[in-house]
Amino acid sequence: MADEFKNIGLIGRYRGMGTGVVNTLQALAEYLDKRQHKVFLDLEAAKEMQTQHYPALSLTELGKQCDLIIVVGGDGSLLNAARCAAPFGKAVLGINRGRLGFLTDIHPDHLEEKVEQVLQGNYITESRFLLSTTLEADGKMMQLDNALNDVVLMPGDIPHMIEFMITVNDQFVCKQRADGLIITTPTGSTAYALSGGGPILHPKLDAIALVPMFPHTLSSRPVVIASDSNIEIFITKNNECSPRLSCDGHKRVTIPANSKLHIKKYEKPLTLIHLKDYNYFETLRTKLGWEQHH
Repeated sequence: MADEFKNIGLIGRYRGMGTGVVNTLQALAEYLDKRQHKVFLDLEAAKEMQTQHYPALSLTELGKQCDLIIVVGGDGSLLNAARCAAPFGKAVLGINRGRLGFLTDIHPDHLEEKVEQVLQGNYITESRFLLSTTLEADGKMMQLDNALNDVVLMPGDIPHMIEFMITVNDQFVCKQRADGLIITTPTGSTAYALSGGGPILHPKLDAIALVPMFPHTLSSRPVVIASDSNIEIFITKNNECSPRLSCDGHKRVTIPANSKLHIKKYEKPLTLIHLKDYNYFETLRTKLGWEQHH
C-alpha cells in the first residue's frame, strides 16, 4: 500500500508564517527521502529552503508528475494546491501551519506519525468540487481560474455598488445592486461567504450558495442551488466603473460592462486525504468557537 504514493510533491506558503513552514518542509522532505519516496518541491519551496537536493517544479508540473501533493501552511496554501491537483486527479494532504485549518488538519507536532499512517494506507478520502468560470466579453470567451472556495464579484478600486443580473439554468433570478456577490462551494461556505452572512454547507452537499454582499434591498438573501446549475451573471451598463472578479482570492480580473460570467461546477473533483479519526463537526466546533459538549 505504501507504494501507492511514489512521487510526492511538497508545497509551502511563507508570507507571515515565520520559519515554521520551512522547518516543517525540511523535516518532511528528509523523512520522505529516507522512506525512498521521490520528493519534488514547488519553485517557491525550493527557493525558501535554499536547496537543490530535490527537483523543483511549477505547480502545474507538480500536478502532472506527483502521486500525492502535501501542503504545508494554511487553507490558503491548499487552495493553490487544489487548482494544480484536481485537473490531474491527484490527492492532496494538508499540514496546518495557519490559523484556520478547515482543510489542512494535520498538526506539525505529529508530522512523521500522521504522514506514516497515510503512507501505510490508513486514511480516508473526501471529494470536493471546484467552480469553473468563463468570462464572455466583446464576443470572446476567456477561461478564468478554477476555485475550490469561491468566485467573488467585487467593486473596482473605489467601493461602490455593482448592478448585475443573475440567471440560473436560463431562468432569470433577479437584478441586484450590491457591493458584490460571493458564489461559494460547500468548502468555501466556512470562508469569506460565512462573514457575508452565507449558510454553512456540509462538504457532502451537492450545492452552491449565492451570497450577496451588502445588498441595497433588505429582502436580498443567500440562495442555495444545485451544484450542477449553470449560473450566469450579467454586468449591466449602469456601473460607474468596472467591477472585478477573484477566484479563491487569486488575481483579480476586471469585468467590463455588458459582459457575462458563466459559472459552473468544474468537471474534475479534488481528492482530499484525511486521517481516519477526522471529524468535520469537531473541526467546525473548534474553529468557530462553538460550545463543547460535556
